[in-house]
Amino acid sequence: MQLEMLKMAGGMLAPLDDMQAEALMKFKTGEQYQVEIKQVRNPAFHRKVFAFFKFCFDHWAADKTKWRYFDERTQFDTFRKNLTVLAGYKVASYTIDGRMRVEAQSLSYGNMEQDEFERCYSALINAAMQNIFKGCNDERILDRLYAFFY
Repeated sequence: MQLEMLKMAGGMLAPLDDMQAEALMKFKTGEQYQVEIKQVRNPAFHRKVFAFFKFCFDHWAADKTKWRYFDERTQFDTFRKNLTVLAGYKVASYTIDGRMRVEAQSLSYGNMEQDEFERCYSALINAAMQNIFKGCNDERILDRLYAFFY
């Protein structure tokens, strides 16, 4: 399991957001766990990108109430990967039976340098405007969307 954490004063690690905190609840207090820590690229920009994913996901999922019983973390991960593919950051391969399979390109630091990550973010904004927010006229939502442009 991979979790996004923030280092706090005194060397403590805290979940990045509520979704990460919920996933952390699966672990028992007082038990020992082996942890591998990797520093993410420009943490503030990384948080901004994932806040953008969350904002888009919340807007997209708002009218999908029949999905309320699905695991939100799984739905979010699928949504994030789909938006990444729509932004043009994808890898295509073929299955054994000859079908083409398209997967999102990894956004991890080891697979994408900071400058490419910034270009990807710009492409994500364009993909979201064309596919998630197309036809949206709610000024409050659009103001929040435009705040991610800077």
